[in-house]
Amino acid sequence: MYSINNSIWVFLFLLLAFNNYAQVDDLDQMIGQAILLSPKIKMLEAKRNAAYSGIDKNSNLPDPVLTFGLVNVPTNSFSFDQDPMTKKIVGVRQTFPFPGKLGAIEDAAAIDTLIIDQEIRDAENEIRKNVSKKYYELSYLKRSIELSKESKLLLQNISKVVSTKYTVGSATQQNLLKVQLEITIITQKIDELESSKKSVLAELNSYLLRDTSTPIKTFHFVEIDFIELTTMQLDSLSRIHRPFLKGLKLAVKKSELKGTVAQKDYYPNITLGLQYAFREQVAATGLQLNNLFSVVVGVTLPFNYGGKVTSKIDEALSMQMFYSQQYAFALQSLQGNFGSAIANLNSLKERIKLFEEGLLPQANQNLTATLSHYQVGNIDFINVIDAQDQLFKIETNVYRLKTNYLKQISDLEFLVGKNLRN
Repeated sequence: MYSINNSIWVFLFLLLAFNNYAQVDDLDQMIGQAILLSPKIKMLEAKRNAAYSGIDKNSNLPDPVLTFGLVNVPTNSFSFDQDPMTKKIVGVRQTFPFPGKLGAIEDAAAIDTLIIDQEIRDAENEIRKNVSKKYYELSYLKRSIELSKESKLLLQNISKVVSTKYTVGSATQQNLLKVQLEITIITQKIDELESSKKSVLAELNSYLLRDTSTPIKTFHFVEIDFIELTTMQLDSLSRIHRPFLKGLKLAVKKSELKGTVAQKDYYPNITLGLQYAFREQVAATGLQLNNLFSVVVGVTLPFNYGGKVTSKIDEALSMQMFYSQQYAFALQSLQGNFGSAIANLNSLKERIKLFEEGLLPQANQNLTATLSHYQVGNIDFINVIDAQDQLFKIETNVYRLKTNYLKQISDLEFLVGKNLRN
Protein backbone atom coordinates (compact mmCIF):
# COMPACT_ATOMS: atom_id res chain seq x y z
CA MET A 1 0.00 0.00 0.00
CA TYR A 2 2.85 2.37 0.80
CA SER A 3 4.46 1.72 -2.58
CA ILE A 4 1.21 2.46 -4.44
CA ASN A 5 0.61 5.67 -2.51
CA ASN A 6 4.19 6.71 -3.07
CA SER A 7 3.80 6.15 -6.84
CA ILE A 8 0.62 8.22 -6.85
CA TRP A 9 2.40 11.10 -5.15
CA VAL A 10 5.29 10.91 -7.62
CA PHE A 11 2.81 10.92 -10.52
CA LEU A 12 0.96 13.92 -9.12
CA PHE A 13 4.22 15.76 -8.58
CA LEU A 14 5.36 15.11 -12.16
CA LEU A 15 1.95 16.13 -13.50
CA LEU A 16 2.06 19.37 -11.54
CA ALA A 17 5.61 20.05 -12.71
CA PHE A 18 4.59 19.40 -16.32
CA ASN A 19 1.62 21.75 -16.01
CA ASN A 20 3.79 24.48 -14.55
CA TYR A 21 6.29 24.04 -17.34
CA ALA A 22 3.58 24.06 -19.98
CA GLN A 23 2.32 27.37 -18.66
CA VAL A 24 5.65 29.03 -19.40
CA ASP A 25 5.66 31.01 -22.64
CA ASP A 26 8.13 29.39 -25.01
CA LEU A 27 10.80 31.87 -26.11
CA ASP A 28 11.29 30.37 -29.57
CA GLN A 29 7.54 30.50 -30.25
CA MET A 30 7.43 34.13 -29.14
CA ILE A 31 10.32 34.96 -31.47
CA GLY A 32 8.59 33.22 -34.37
CA GLN A 33 5.37 35.08 -33.65
CA ALA A 34 7.18 38.41 -33.40
CA ILE A 35 8.86 37.82 -36.76
CA LEU A 36 5.57 36.75 -38.34
CA LEU A 37 3.77 39.90 -37.13
CA SER A 38 6.62 42.38 -37.57
CA PRO A 39 5.62 45.43 -39.66
CA LYS A 40 9.29 45.94 -40.51
CA ILE A 41 9.51 42.45 -42.02
CA LYS A 42 6.30 43.04 -43.98
CA MET A 43 7.70 46.36 -45.20
CA LEU A 44 10.89 44.69 -46.43
CA GLU A 45 8.89 41.91 -48.08
CA ALA A 46 6.88 44.54 -49.97
CA LYS A 47 10.17 46.17 -50.96
CA ARG A 48 11.41 42.82 -52.25
CA ASN A 49 8.20 42.29 -54.23
CA ALA A 50 8.68 45.70 -55.80
CA ALA A 51 12.23 44.73 -56.73
CA TYR A 52 10.91 41.52 -58.32
CA SER A 53 8.47 43.56 -60.35
CA GLY A 54 11.22 45.92 -61.43
CA ILE A 55 13.32 43.17 -63.01
CA ASP A 56 11.25 43.20 -66.18
CA LYS A 57 11.08 46.98 -66.36
CA ASN A 58 14.36 47.51 -68.20
CA SER A 59 15.37 43.98 -69.16
CA ASN A 60 12.93 43.52 -72.04
CA LEU A 61 12.81 44.95 -75.53
CA PRO A 62 11.41 48.47 -75.79
CA ASP A 63 7.92 48.75 -77.28
CA PRO A 64 7.76 48.88 -81.07
CA VAL A 65 6.84 52.20 -82.69
CA LEU A 66 3.97 52.39 -85.18
CA THR A 67 4.41 55.20 -87.73
CA PHE A 68 2.09 56.90 -90.21
CA GLY A 69 3.05 59.43 -92.87
CA LEU A 70 2.36 61.26 -96.10
CA VAL A 71 5.16 61.59 -98.67
CA ASN A 72 5.50 63.98 -101.61
CA VAL A 73 2.08 65.57 -101.37
CA PRO A 74 1.82 68.43 -103.98
CA THR A 75 1.22 71.72 -102.28
CA ASN A 76 -0.78 73.25 -105.11
CA SER A 77 -3.67 70.79 -104.69
CA PHE A 78 -2.83 68.52 -101.75
CA SER A 79 -4.23 65.73 -103.88
CA PHE A 80 -3.09 62.11 -103.56
CA ASP A 81 -3.71 61.25 -107.26
CA GLN A 82 -1.88 64.12 -108.93
CA ASP A 83 1.75 63.00 -108.64
CA PRO A 84 2.98 59.37 -108.92
CA MET A 85 5.51 60.08 -106.11
CA THR A 86 2.76 60.78 -103.57
CA LYS A 87 2.41 58.00 -101.01
CA LYS A 88 0.59 57.20 -97.77
CA ILE A 89 2.93 55.28 -95.50
CA VAL A 90 2.35 52.99 -92.50
CA GLY A 91 5.30 51.38 -90.79
CA VAL A 92 6.60 49.74 -87.62
CA ARG A 93 10.01 50.20 -86.01
CA GLN A 94 11.69 48.01 -83.36
CA THR A 95 14.94 48.73 -81.54
CA PHE A 96 17.17 45.80 -80.52
CA PRO A 97 19.87 46.50 -77.90
CA PHE A 98 23.31 45.03 -78.51
CA PRO A 99 23.33 41.26 -77.75
CA GLY A 100 23.91 40.59 -74.04
CA LYS A 101 22.86 44.03 -72.82
CA LEU A 102 19.35 43.03 -71.72
CA GLY A 103 20.70 39.99 -69.89
CA ALA A 104 23.22 42.17 -68.06
CA ILE A 105 20.46 44.61 -67.08
CA GLU A 106 18.32 41.73 -65.82
CA ASP A 107 21.17 40.31 -63.71
CA ALA A 108 21.86 43.73 -62.17
CA ALA A 109 18.17 44.20 -61.32
CA ALA A 110 17.66 40.66 -60.03
CA ILE A 111 20.47 40.96 -57.48
CA ASP A 112 18.47 43.66 -55.69
CA THR A 113 16.00 40.99 -54.58
CA LEU A 114 18.85 38.94 -53.08
CA ILE A 115 20.14 41.99 -51.21
CA ILE A 116 16.67 42.66 -49.78
CA ASP A 117 16.43 38.99 -48.77
CA GLN A 118 19.51 39.52 -46.62
CA GLU A 119 17.95 42.68 -45.17
CA ILE A 120 14.96 40.55 -44.15
CA ARG A 121 17.19 37.90 -42.57
CA ASP A 122 19.10 40.58 -40.65
CA ALA A 123 15.84 42.14 -39.45
CA GLU A 124 14.68 38.72 -38.26
CA ASN A 125 17.94 38.27 -36.35
CA GLU A 126 17.50 41.69 -34.76
CA ILE A 127 13.98 40.79 -33.63
CA ARG A 128 15.30 37.51 -32.25
CA LYS A 129 17.96 39.38 -30.28
CA ASN A 130 15.59 42.03 -28.92
CA VAL A 131 12.85 39.60 -27.90
CA SER A 132 15.37 37.29 -26.21
CA LYS A 133 16.96 40.10 -24.24
CA LYS A 134 13.59 41.46 -23.12
CA TYR A 135 12.51 37.96 -22.14
CA TYR A 136 15.66 37.44 -20.06
CA GLU A 137 15.26 40.83 -18.43
CA LEU A 138 11.63 40.07 -17.57
CA SER A 139 12.70 36.78 -16.01
CA TYR A 140 15.33 38.60 -13.95
CA LEU A 141 12.86 41.19 -12.70
CA LYS A 142 10.34 38.51 -11.73
CA ARG A 143 13.00 36.60 -9.84
CA SER A 144 14.22 39.77 -8.14
CA ILE A 145 10.67 40.52 -7.04
CA GLU A 146 10.33 37.00 -5.63
CA LEU A 147 13.59 37.32 -3.70
CA SER A 148 12.60 40.77 -2.45
CA LYS A 149 9.26 39.45 -1.20
CA GLU A 150 11.01 36.56 0.55
CA SER A 151 13.35 39.08 2.16
CA LYS A 152 10.42 41.25 3.18
CA LEU A 153 8.62 38.26 4.71
CA LEU A 154 11.71 37.42 6.74
CA LEU A 155 11.95 41.02 7.92
CA GLN A 156 8.27 40.97 8.92
CA ASN A 157 8.86 37.81 10.96
CA ILE A 158 11.85 39.46 12.60
CA SER A 159 9.69 42.52 13.24
CA LYS A 160 7.18 40.38 15.12
CA VAL A 161 9.94 38.95 17.31
CA VAL A 162 11.37 42.42 17.97
CA SER A 163 7.90 43.76 18.80
CA THR A 164 7.40 40.95 21.29
CA LYS A 165 10.75 41.62 22.88
CA TYR A 166 10.02 45.33 22.92
CA THR A 167 6.82 44.76 24.90
CA VAL A 168 8.74 42.83 27.55
CA GLY A 169 11.55 45.36 27.59
CA SER A 170 14.29 43.21 26.04
CA ALA A 171 14.47 45.29 22.83
CA THR A 172 14.68 49.04 22.36
CA GLN A 173 12.42 51.29 20.32
CA GLN A 174 15.42 52.03 18.12
CA ASN A 175 15.61 48.34 17.25
CA LEU A 176 11.92 48.34 16.35
CA LEU A 177 12.32 51.44 14.15
CA LYS A 178 15.35 49.90 12.46
CA VAL A 179 13.49 46.81 11.32
CA GLN A 180 10.50 48.88 10.20
CA LEU A 181 12.85 51.06 8.15
CA GLU A 182 14.31 47.97 6.46
CA ILE A 183 10.79 46.76 5.60
CA THR A 184 9.99 50.16 4.10
CA ILE A 185 13.19 50.09 2.01
CA ILE A 186 12.51 46.61 0.64
CA THR A 187 8.88 47.57 -0.07
CA GLN A 188 10.09 50.54 -2.10
CA LYS A 189 12.50 48.25 -3.90
CA ILE A 190 9.64 45.90 -4.82
CA ASP A 191 7.61 48.80 -6.17
CA GLU A 192 10.52 49.89 -8.35
CA LEU A 193 10.99 46.36 -9.65
CA GLU A 194 7.27 46.04 -10.39
CA SER A 195 7.41 49.27 -12.37
CA SER A 196 10.40 48.03 -14.37
CA LYS A 197 8.66 44.72 -14.96
CA LYS A 198 5.60 46.47 -16.40
CA SER A 199 7.81 48.51 -18.70
CA VAL A 200 9.71 45.47 -20.02
CA LEU A 201 6.46 43.50 -20.32
CA ALA A 202 4.96 46.29 -22.42
CA GLU A 203 7.99 46.36 -24.72
CA LEU A 204 7.92 42.58 -25.13
CA ASN A 205 4.18 42.55 -25.86
CA SER A 206 4.65 45.28 -28.45
CA TYR A 207 6.68 42.84 -30.55
CA LEU A 208 3.68 40.49 -30.45
CA LEU A 209 1.19 43.26 -31.35
CA ARG A 210 -0.99 42.62 -28.32
CA ASP A 211 -2.12 44.46 -25.21
CA THR A 212 0.92 45.73 -23.32
CA SER A 213 -0.33 44.30 -20.02
CA THR A 214 -0.77 40.74 -21.32
CA PRO A 215 1.06 38.49 -18.81
CA ILE A 216 4.05 36.47 -19.98
CA LYS A 217 5.26 33.54 -17.93
CA THR A 218 9.02 33.07 -18.00
CA PHE A 219 11.28 30.30 -16.80
CA HIS A 220 13.94 30.77 -14.12
CA PHE A 221 17.35 29.91 -15.53
CA VAL A 222 18.74 28.34 -12.38
CA GLU A 223 21.57 26.76 -14.35
CA ILE A 224 22.98 27.94 -17.66
CA ASP A 225 25.32 26.21 -20.08
CA PHE A 226 28.55 28.07 -20.57
CA ILE A 227 30.02 28.03 -24.07
CA GLU A 228 33.61 28.41 -25.18
CA LEU A 229 34.18 30.84 -28.05
CA THR A 230 37.15 32.40 -29.79
CA THR A 231 37.45 35.53 -31.89
CA MET A 232 38.62 33.47 -34.87
CA GLN A 233 35.63 31.14 -34.55
CA LEU A 234 33.16 34.02 -34.37
CA ASP A 235 34.82 35.77 -37.29
CA SER A 236 34.50 32.63 -39.41
CA LEU A 237 30.85 32.15 -38.46
CA SER A 238 29.97 35.76 -39.22
CA ARG A 239 31.51 35.53 -42.69
CA ILE A 240 29.34 32.50 -43.41
CA HIS A 241 26.05 33.36 -41.68
CA ARG A 242 25.72 37.12 -41.04
CA PRO A 243 23.08 38.45 -43.48
CA PHE A 244 24.47 41.99 -43.32
CA LEU A 245 27.86 40.82 -44.60
CA LYS A 246 26.20 38.70 -47.27
CA GLY A 247 24.27 41.76 -48.38
CA LEU A 248 27.49 43.77 -48.72
CA LYS A 249 29.04 41.04 -50.86
CA LEU A 250 25.96 41.09 -53.06
CA ALA A 251 26.22 44.89 -53.28
CA VAL A 252 29.79 44.50 -54.56
CA LYS A 253 28.51 42.03 -57.15
CA LYS A 254 25.73 44.43 -58.13
CA SER A 255 28.29 47.19 -58.74
CA GLU A 256 30.26 44.82 -60.97
CA LEU A 257 27.11 44.02 -62.95
CA LYS A 258 26.27 47.70 -63.31
CA GLY A 259 29.75 48.21 -64.71
CA THR A 260 29.07 45.44 -67.21
CA VAL A 261 25.82 47.14 -68.23
CA ALA A 262 27.63 50.46 -68.66
CA GLN A 263 30.29 48.83 -70.84
CA LYS A 264 27.53 47.54 -73.13
CA ASP A 265 26.76 51.18 -73.97
CA TYR A 266 29.97 51.23 -75.99
CA TYR A 267 28.24 48.93 -78.46
CA PRO A 268 25.55 50.06 -80.91
CA ASN A 269 21.84 49.35 -80.77
CA ILE A 270 20.10 48.22 -83.94
CA THR A 271 16.73 49.49 -85.13
CA LEU A 272 14.72 47.58 -87.73
CA GLY A 273 11.90 49.33 -89.55
CA LEU A 274 9.27 48.03 -91.99
CA GLN A 275 7.20 50.39 -94.15
CA TYR A 276 4.35 49.93 -96.57
CA ALA A 277 3.45 52.74 -99.00
CA PHE A 278 0.02 53.09 -100.59
CA ARG A 279 -0.21 54.93 -103.96
CA GLU A 280 -3.30 56.15 -105.79
CA GLN A 281 -4.18 55.91 -109.50
CA VAL A 282 -2.74 58.95 -111.35
CA ALA A 283 -5.69 61.07 -112.43
CA ALA A 284 -3.98 62.62 -115.44
CA THR A 285 -2.92 59.35 -117.13
CA GLY A 286 -5.21 56.79 -115.48
CA LEU A 287 -2.15 54.70 -114.60
CA GLN A 288 -2.62 52.40 -111.59
CA LEU A 289 0.57 52.57 -109.50
CA ASN A 290 1.90 49.69 -107.43
CA ASN A 291 2.18 49.90 -103.64
CA LEU A 292 5.72 49.87 -102.22
CA PHE A 293 7.36 47.90 -99.36
CA SER A 294 10.53 49.14 -97.61
CA VAL A 295 12.95 47.78 -95.00
CA VAL A 296 15.04 50.20 -92.96
CA VAL A 297 17.93 49.30 -90.68
CA GLY A 298 19.41 51.86 -88.29
CA VAL A 299 22.48 51.65 -86.07
CA THR A 300 23.22 53.97 -83.14
CA LEU A 301 26.65 55.56 -83.03
CA PRO A 302 28.04 55.32 -79.47
CA PHE A 303 30.26 58.40 -79.56
CA ASN A 304 30.29 58.71 -75.72
CA TYR A 305 29.63 62.45 -75.89
CA GLY A 306 30.87 64.20 -72.76
CA GLY A 307 32.13 60.89 -71.35
CA LYS A 308 28.61 59.81 -70.36
CA VAL A 309 29.45 56.10 -70.76
CA THR A 310 32.84 56.43 -69.09
CA SER A 311 31.26 58.19 -66.12
CA LYS A 312 28.84 55.27 -65.65
CA ILE A 313 31.74 52.83 -65.60
CA ASP A 314 33.71 55.01 -63.17
CA GLU A 315 30.65 55.28 -60.92
CA ALA A 316 30.24 51.49 -60.90
CA LEU A 317 33.92 51.02 -60.01
CA SER A 318 33.67 53.60 -57.22
CA MET A 319 30.60 51.89 -55.75
CA GLN A 320 32.35 48.55 -56.01
CA MET A 321 35.25 49.97 -54.01
CA PHE A 322 32.84 51.57 -51.53
CA TYR A 323 31.03 48.32 -50.75
CA SER A 324 34.29 46.37 -50.62
CA GLN A 325 35.69 48.78 -48.05
CA GLN A 326 32.40 48.79 -46.15
CA TYR A 327 32.64 45.01 -45.94
CA ALA A 328 36.21 45.26 -44.64
CA PHE A 329 35.19 47.94 -42.13
CA ALA A 330 32.26 45.80 -40.93
CA LEU A 331 34.62 42.86 -40.35
CA GLN A 332 37.02 45.11 -38.46
CA SER A 333 34.21 46.40 -36.24
CA LEU A 334 32.92 42.87 -35.65
CA GLN A 335 36.35 41.64 -34.59
CA GLY A 336 36.53 44.41 -32.00
CA ASN A 337 33.04 43.55 -30.75
CA PHE A 338 33.92 39.85 -30.63
CA GLY A 339 37.02 40.46 -28.54
CA SER A 340 35.12 42.65 -26.09
CA ALA A 341 32.20 40.21 -25.90
CA ILE A 342 34.41 37.18 -25.22
CA ALA A 343 36.24 39.04 -22.47
CA ASN A 344 32.89 40.02 -20.95
CA LEU A 345 31.57 36.44 -21.18
CA ASN A 346 34.66 35.05 -19.48
CA SER A 347 34.38 37.65 -16.75
CA LEU A 348 30.70 36.89 -16.20
CA LYS A 349 31.42 33.16 -16.13
CA GLU A 350 34.09 33.54 -13.45
CA ARG A 351 31.91 35.83 -11.35
CA ILE A 352 28.93 33.47 -11.59
CA LYS A 353 31.11 30.57 -10.43
CA LEU A 354 32.54 32.69 -7.62
CA PHE A 355 29.08 33.61 -6.38
CA GLU A 356 27.52 30.16 -6.76
CA GLU A 357 30.44 28.13 -5.42
CA GLY A 358 31.68 30.52 -2.75
CA LEU A 359 29.69 33.58 -1.73
CA LEU A 360 26.16 32.14 -2.01
CA PRO A 361 26.75 29.02 0.17
CA GLN A 362 28.61 31.14 2.71
CA ALA A 363 25.81 33.70 2.83
CA ASN A 364 23.23 30.93 3.38
CA GLN A 365 25.28 29.40 6.15
CA ASN A 366 25.86 32.80 7.73
CA LEU A 367 22.11 33.59 7.76
CA THR A 368 21.27 30.19 9.25
CA ALA A 369 23.89 30.59 11.96
CA THR A 370 22.88 34.18 12.67
CA LEU A 371 19.23 33.22 13.09
CA SER A 372 20.20 30.44 15.50
CA HIS A 373 22.34 32.77 17.60
CA TYR A 374 19.67 35.45 17.57
CA GLN A 375 16.98 33.04 18.78
CA VAL A 376 19.04 32.18 21.85
CA GLY A 377 19.93 35.83 22.43
CA ASN A 378 23.65 35.66 21.65
CA ILE A 379 23.56 38.44 19.04
CA ASP A 380 21.46 41.47 18.17
CA PHE A 381 18.77 41.36 15.48
CA ILE A 382 20.76 43.86 13.44
CA ASN A 383 23.18 41.03 12.69
CA VAL A 384 20.25 39.03 11.32
CA ILE A 385 19.17 41.91 9.09
CA ASP A 386 22.71 42.31 7.81
CA ALA A 387 23.02 38.58 7.08
CA GLN A 388 19.66 38.50 5.38
CA ASP A 389 20.45 41.60 3.33
CA GLN A 390 23.78 40.11 2.27
CA LEU A 391 22.10 36.90 1.09
CA PHE A 392 19.44 38.86 -0.78
CA LYS A 393 22.04 40.94 -2.60
CA ILE A 394 24.12 37.89 -3.52
CA GLU A 395 21.11 35.95 -4.85
CA THR A 396 20.01 38.98 -6.86
CA ASN A 397 23.51 39.54 -8.20
CA VAL A 398 23.82 35.92 -9.29
CA TYR A 399 20.62 36.18 -11.27
CA ARG A 400 21.70 39.51 -12.75
CA LEU A 401 25.03 37.98 -13.85
CA LYS A 402 23.25 35.05 -15.49
CA THR A 403 20.87 37.44 -17.22
CA ASN A 404 23.76 39.50 -18.54
CA TYR A 405 25.51 36.34 -19.75
CA LEU A 406 22.46 35.25 -21.76
CA LYS A 407 22.01 38.78 -23.11
CA GLN A 408 25.61 38.85 -24.25
CA ILE A 409 25.11 35.55 -26.05
CA SER A 410 22.03 37.02 -27.78
CA ASP A 411 24.10 40.00 -28.93
CA LEU A 412 26.78 37.67 -30.31
CA GLU A 413 24.19 35.52 -32.08
CA PHE A 414 22.93 38.63 -33.84
CA LEU A 415 26.45 39.65 -34.84
CA VAL A 416 27.30 36.25 -36.31
CA GLY A 417 23.81 35.52 -37.63
CA LYS A 418 23.65 32.06 -36.03
CA ASN A 419 22.43 30.35 -32.88
CA LEU A 420 25.51 29.65 -30.75
CA ARG A 421 23.83 27.40 -28.18
CA ASN A 422 22.93 24.48 -30.48
